[in-house]
Amino acid sequence: MRAETAFNKMLAIPGAWVASVTFAPEGVVVGLRRRRRRPVCPCGWKGRAIYDRSTRRWRHLDLGATKLFLVAEIARIHCRRCDRVRTEAVPWARPGARHSSDFEDVVAWLAQHCDKTTITKLLRTTWETVAAIVGRVVAAHLDTRRLEGLYRIGVDEVSYRKGHRYITVVADHDRAGQVVWAGDGHDSKAMERFYNELGPERCAALEAVSLDMGRAYAKATTNKAPQAAQCVDPFHVVQKANEAVDKARRWAWNDERRRHPRPKRPPGRPPRGSPPTPTHTRWVKHTRWALLKDPDNLTDTQLEVLHQLRRSGSVLYRCWQLKEGLRDLFRLTDPADAPAHLDWWLAWACRSRIPAFVAFSKTVRANRERILAAVELGLSNSRLEGLNSKIRLINHRGYGHHSAVALIAMIYLCCGGITIELPLR
Repeated sequence: MRAETAFNKMLAIPGAWVASVTFAPEGVVVGLRRRRRRPVCPCGWKGRAIYDRSTRRWRHLDLGATKLFLVAEIARIHCRRCDRVRTEAVPWARPGARHSSDFEDVVAWLAQHCDKTTITKLLRTTWETVAAIVGRVVAAHLDTRRLEGLYRIGVDEVSYRKGHRYITVVADHDRAGQVVWAGDGHDSKAMERFYNELGPERCAALEAVSLDMGRAYAKATTNKAPQAAQCVDPFHVVQKANEAVDKARRWAWNDERRRHPRPKRPPGRPPRGSPPTPTHTRWVKHTRWALLKDPDNLTDTQLEVLHQLRRSGSVLYRCWQLKEGLRDLFRLTDPADAPAHLDWWLAWACRSRIPAFVAFSKTVRANRERILAAVELGLSNSRLEGLNSKIRLINHRGYGHHSAVALIAMIYLCCGGITIELPLR
């Protein structure tokens, strides 16, 4: 059997046949001949207006421990549809690529499962090449139909680099949190770019949008999709309540420090084995986790701390009650009871005379309708929070990404529902 015939059967290059096989110092070089005579533009236009011809080489999957390259003559044509000179498309590689489609599919499949350093060592390539391949594969597989049939979406931001560099991520609640859009920035303009890409008709079909308590996403949603119910994520509401509790705890700790200053220690080193002198100020400082944790997860020691706060009539116990009273809003079995429960809590927080909760109650009152919508529809950003953890893992796995474009391509590849088929023939 001739070498050309053997390589033709092994490689099975679509749209071409093996014309020559050369063993060069850099690896095996396989010359190809096209089966189709008429060149095709990447846009799909077919014509015979050939501008010039040249020879191009593509990296293919390795042959054992040896690199393999494909070489073929390629033409530049004057496309009437694009109205400019473009390089013709070949069936074994993507437009503008210097690697075959099989090689790029293997790289993209590995990028979904491991870090770039492993890919570069396994396939003997560079980080820049892997990033460029991921971008091309995502552009080829990303379906515009992902924006069809959106009714309930979630929006959140994720930090990807120091210096307040953020990416806005939009996921579909009805597709198990699949990412449908990601863009650079976390302001209202970033969200408006998503709505502009979605279009007026698909924006009008949105029923609910879950988001945080910030103004940026709410402003863009109100302008572009006013009919959609905005649902504030319960996690962010409880998080703000915990911040109010912690602020009150720090105030109580500083107040105890002023009223009971720490006694001066006598000069010299204390005797070995002498226990530290317990103070009430130190005890107040260490009540943090007893106040912030879920009551079902408290230890016996932390429960005793709460009992002591209750018996002493401490303001921190009232802070804990206010926090748990707000959490009970999201535990109601009947959503119809939510408006009355929230109004009762707002009145309680306003009369508490605790500055942290008085200020927090104003924030809750400003977002009252959006909080009630989240309770009524049962929507939260829990899927988005889990997705953010996965995105941070992708970012750490790549040892950081210097541009938002590279990270967005990885997000689409790993979280956008893209399935890469390995070239197993």
